[in-house]
Amino acid sequence: MKAPSVAIVGATGMVGQEFIKVLEQRDFPMSSVRLYASDRSHGRKMKVRGEEIEVKETTPQSFGGIDIALFSAGADISKHFSPIAAKAGAVVVDNSAAFRMDPEVPLVVPEINPEDIKKHKGIIANPNCSTIQMVVALHPLHKVNPIKRITVATYQSVSGTGLAAVDELTGQSRAVLEGGTAVPKVYPYQIAFNVLPEIDVFLENGYTKEEWKMVEETRKIMHAPDIAISATCVRVPVMIGHSEAVQVEFSRPMSPDEARSILSKAPGVMLMDDPAGRIYPYPVMAAGRDEVYVGRIRKDASHPNGLVLWVVSDNIRKGAALNAVQIAERLLHR
Repeated sequence: MKAPSVAIVGATGMVGQEFIKVLEQRDFPMSSVRLYASDRSHGRKMKVRGEEIEVKETTPQSFGGIDIALFSAGADISKHFSPIAAKAGAVVVDNSAAFRMDPEVPLVVPEINPEDIKKHKGIIANPNCSTIQMVVALHPLHKVNPIKRITVATYQSVSGTGLAAVDELTGQSRAVLEGGTAVPKVYPYQIAFNVLPEIDVFLENGYTKEEWKMVEETRKIMHAPDIAISATCVRVPVMIGHSEAVQVEFSRPMSPDEARSILSKAPGVMLMDDPAGRIYPYPVMAAGRDEVYVGRIRKDASHPNGLVLWVVSDNIRKGAALNAVQIAERLLHR
């Protein structure tokens, strides 16, 4: 493919702005770029590669001549406009949940299942942020020793909810420290100095939608429909970076040293695992970085075939914008 014309839908949001940053940093070849958002952002100017570009309202006519459309708007926007963009000739990489479990739409993490890209029919889905970092860490181990069961607890930053949530955490923290009252607007309860075991809506089975995304998406990405998975997703008062405590049951025993050896060579993974030296990953150091960090690898004391891992990544970057741009890069190579 020649240098493509690119559209970014949802350009003014946190992920949309990160799309621009990642495209520039990776020197992604673009013959042109168009920025789209809602009518509230129409007319706003944003810099791309040193050039000021006007943000326009997304309409059905927005996609003529576009080769790649990166979507970071909500699921409703994606459901409406992604098929329109695909019909106009663009390949859509959609960051929302709109198409992830559609059997006709590939769900891709380039380090794991890049071959699925060729199955697209105009739309490729970007997985959920918490799913991406977990599968990047687990898939290299799964290839050597098939995984039978995963239990994960997540510690997810407020940036996963968007700019309004970041502002809410900042404002509530200031209010509490000054002796005032934290007034929740984005979240149902105070998030400053608190944790909330509720991300997305609750389902009839007692899990939240976020937790069930991790179950279904992991199986689809890893082509492993029989893996037993249970997730508990928790919102924590961290600005950027999701952390996960992951318990894994393999088909046979695997030592921590074997896991470290595999992960030290795995694409997209950075191993940080020296407890004696207090070396382990944490959100502040992962913010702004591309890698999925893994540490605290140890035997699961409750199961002979189990390991426990601590996984950390920038949810806005690898969990969203970077993964989508990596998909677009694979499209260019094809």
